[in-house]
Amino acid sequence: MDAYTAFAQVYDLFMDNVPYEQWCAYITGILREHDITEGPILDLGCGTGELTRLLAAEGYDLTGVDSSPEMLQEALAGQRGQDILYLLQPMQELELDGCVRAVCSACDCINYLLDEGELLETFRRVEACLEEDGIFLFDVNTDYKYRQLLGDNTFAESRDEGAFIWENYYDEESAVNQYDLTLFIPDREGLFRRYTETHLQRNYPLSLLTELLREAGFTRVELFDDYTREPVRRDSERVTLLAQKG
Repeated sequence: MDAYTAFAQVYDLFMDNVPYEQWCAYITGILREHDITEGPILDLGCGTGELTRLLAAEGYDLTGVDSSPEMLQEALAGQRGQDILYLLQPMQELELDGCVRAVCSACDCINYLLDEGELLETFRRVEACLEEDGIFLFDVNTDYKYRQLLGDNTFAESRDEGAFIWENYYDEESAVNQYDLTLFIPDREGLFRRYTETHLQRNYPLSLLTELLREAGFTRVELFDDYTREPVRRDSERVTLLAQKG
């Protein structure tokens, strides 16, 4: 089944450990270093809009793009009087009416692109929608995380509001990580209904990501350990990449 259908209903519940406020502070810090203190910003793979809303609260004009109608429904329902435009588009088909000053993509959205051609096309489309000297800031899961932490393991969590079982499989030959998600979500009568989803991600070498960014037209690429300014380590679980156009 497609990813982020039923999961959208409980995504924020089970992802309440994601440091969105910390990520927002990091992103806005990078933006201000590049003299981007206002104007249009794109959140690519915005999901339920948690980070999108935080960035909008910092005074930016936000557009959120996601390929899941269910996630965008949650994002629209979470609006807090902010004028955020949400668009239903796959990343590799990104198309905007105008240019933006920066694009961000958080929480390993880029890993959902399973084909190098789709990845390059996404980078090209991001570059095309950026103003001159605009920046692209995104993160990816690392080889260490896929091999050592996720691997062929099972994870589960149960709360009053719902429960999930995450069965993970990592294929080293294809570098594709699959997790089969079984969800138990209560309906209006309080009965728990069972839903299943399959999520696929690809583990991309950092050298390939850098190469494809440059091929797409980005002239400057920097890599950091997980939303810090520290260099990437062998045991980094997440890497943040900063690419600049122009």
